[in-house]
Amino acid sequence: MVAVDRPPWHLYFCKTGKMLTRNSNKHDDSLTPMYAARELSSPISRYSLPEESMPADVAAKIILDELNLDGNPALNLASFVTTWMEPEADQLIADTLDKNFVDADEYPQTVEIHDRCVNIIARMFNAPKHSAYTGCATVGSSEAIHLAGLAMKWRWKASRQAADLPSTNPNIVMGHNVQVCWEKFARYFDVEPRYVPLTKDRFVIGVEEAMSMVDENTIGVVGILGSTYTGEYEPIAQLATALDKLQSDTGLDIPLHVDAASGGFVAPFLQPNLQWDFRLPRVCSINTSGHKYGLVYPGIGWVIWRDESYLPQDLVFHVNYLGGDHPTFQLNFSRGASQIIAQYFNLLRLGRKGYTSIMQALHNTASWLAENIDSLGHFSIINAGNDLPVVCFKLKNSRSYSEFDISDILRERGWIVPAYTMAPNAEDIAVLRIVVREGLSLDLAQLLVEDLRHTIAHLEEGGRPGLIARKRETSKKPGDKRARTKTHGVC
Repeated sequence: MVAVDRPPWHLYFCKTGKMLTRNSNKHDDSLTPMYAARELSSPISRYSLPEESMPADVAAKIILDELNLDGNPALNLASFVTTWMEPEADQLIADTLDKNFVDADEYPQTVEIHDRCVNIIARMFNAPKHSAYTGCATVGSSEAIHLAGLAMKWRWKASRQAADLPSTNPNIVMGHNVQVCWEKFARYFDVEPRYVPLTKDRFVIGVEEAMSMVDENTIGVVGILGSTYTGEYEPIAQLATALDKLQSDTGLDIPLHVDAASGGFVAPFLQPNLQWDFRLPRVCSINTSGHKYGLVYPGIGWVIWRDESYLPQDLVFHVNYLGGDHPTFQLNFSRGASQIIAQYFNLLRLGRKGYTSIMQALHNTASWLAENIDSLGHFSIINAGNDLPVVCFKLKNSRSYSEFDISDILRERGWIVPAYTMAPNAEDIAVLRIVVREGLSLDLAQLLVEDLRHTIAHLEEGGRPGLIARKRETSKKPGDKRARTKTHGVC
């Protein structure tokens, strides 16, 4: 059972495991949405199955009422995940919700559409020309990263066994700024993570530092095309060159995986000449998130290999009990087909010109935000949307308030602008980050800057965040930090 950390204005567990309301010592696990007693005349249980049925519209109303307490997706500038698609895409998703993608024999055209997406994305990443490309859809980049990591581990094991060497104690080298799913991969699949620490002025992987951690047990090195901390691209080409030199000097042939979860649908359109993808022979695999700048609702990701030799066949399963024989390489089995269909819709609908236009508009908005936030005079800009359309900034000098106070006050207005500390060894640096997604118009950006201006004025005059923020602050245990320090990467 997963424990849920509830803010203090939510319900708490008592010692017996029963739920208590904030202002009462009485056990209360019921919902009482009476709606003037028109449909429900008695309370219903929150945590156990109701004894009776209820009308569908009433059940939906109960749920929607509670969901109104969630944040507004249009003002959620913390997440990279898509929150809007065109009505035609919405309809396609609704029409295909009942299709299980794994049923290849029953839904062969859905599989064909999936394979078209793999081929389109592989070509977008400049994979060597093949008659068919190697890759698959995943449930976001987390699953894609696990699959790519497993493929690297299996290839490393095979090469060690072929040389009659022990295949124990594998490790993987990456920056301390990686997303938490890389830490999950290392822990779940028994691979030692070797993290390149950050510095006060370098928030991405250091090439020389990474090479110093590589040895004969290294299954691969990870470069990030779009750090979730700052939006910066890591020096992928320099990593590839360094690994080439390492092989020339030592004979160690270490593959390079590119985590392009955020940048995979940005760089090909804004920086088409940037060398980060399969044009670099050292790059063996790439993952990307269709539900980020691929502009599809969650969750859809993709992993592409340079060619089939980089995906060991021991990891591919063949099943025939659904009818026919279909190879599968996924952590889960059943999965919905609708997000795959939605990705194909975007690829058809937008094409290269459409994606370029959208990414350029997001870049322009990010640049405008960075310029105007800088003009307020209180912030240092870490990233001005130069790579991903992300603005990352921090307070210039020590003040009586922090980046967290700014985030709290902006939330009272409805804006979700996260504040967090950097990864080790730069964890004493706190920043704010704005992710510019489709839907953040220039008009909204102007309102955000104006609210930021008012927030600074309020704090400069000695004001503090409001009631909710204060309660969130007092719920912390002594010595706690408001940012994760034991996991690596932010959403």
